[in-house]
Amino acid sequence: MSVQANDPAGAAATRTATPRAAAAGTYVLVHGAWHGGWCWDAVAQILRSHGHRVFAPTLTGLGERAHLLTPQTGLQTFIQDVLDVLEHEDLSNAILVGHSFGGLSLIGAADRAAQRIRQLVFLDAMVLSNGESAFSGLPAEVVAKRTRLAMETSNGLTVPVPSARAFGVFDPEQAALIERYCTPHPFRTFTDPMLIEGPPGGALPKVYIQCVDPVYAPLQGSRDFVRARKDWVWDEIATGHDAMLSAPAALAEKLLAFA
Repeated sequence: MSVQANDPAGAAATRTATPRAAAAGTYVLVHGAWHGGWCWDAVAQILRSHGHRVFAPTLTGLGERAHLLTPQTGLQTFIQDVLDVLEHEDLSNAILVGHSFGGLSLIGAADRAAQRIRQLVFLDAMVLSNGESAFSGLPAEVVAKRTRLAMETSNGLTVPVPSARAFGVFDPEQAALIERYCTPHPFRTFTDPMLIEGPPGGALPKVYIQCVDPVYAPLQGSRDFVRARKDWVWDEIATGHDAMLSAPAALAEKLLAFA
């Protein structure tokens, strides 16, 4: 896997990460908005076949936990979901992977349980600083549309599931998975502020993997933030936003480099 250390001046150095096969790693895979732990099935199977431990929790109010949704389900709920996995499974040296909205749970967990984490991997993910909300990190037109749809469909409780094409998924079988398993997303998680003490991810090693074919436009602000910092590593994968569905083998290969 070839990755680049960020260099705002444009003179980024390239380094190569190679898998460390001698010891098993521990992965916590955090899904994005509207999804659930189910979306990681193919990636998790590959990682486990290499002898690694894999946890893929479904966040509160989504997927098979949709019945737990309340008006109080917010961003801190999602962060606590990930903290609970780290703490109740007594994990250490964990590799946290957050897709899209799942990047926010990584940031919160890193702020409160950094001692349990070895590596943060942001997969085409949102990145927020203290005091910012998901809506403050998205384009105004996206915020307006999601707010309107939430009010029209659930009186502001949830945001309905977008089309599979919105996630860069065009294969009929993969699109069928999204249509079958994705569930409306808790609206409050978009408006709650991020509450952290330091910069996103703190001092932990951080890599951002952008999905570039096609590019998921709403997250450009997060990518610009990452690109401007020298303590993040940049990588890309040639598939759409839902890489864990559209390119599980290629994604798993990249993740194995951190084990």
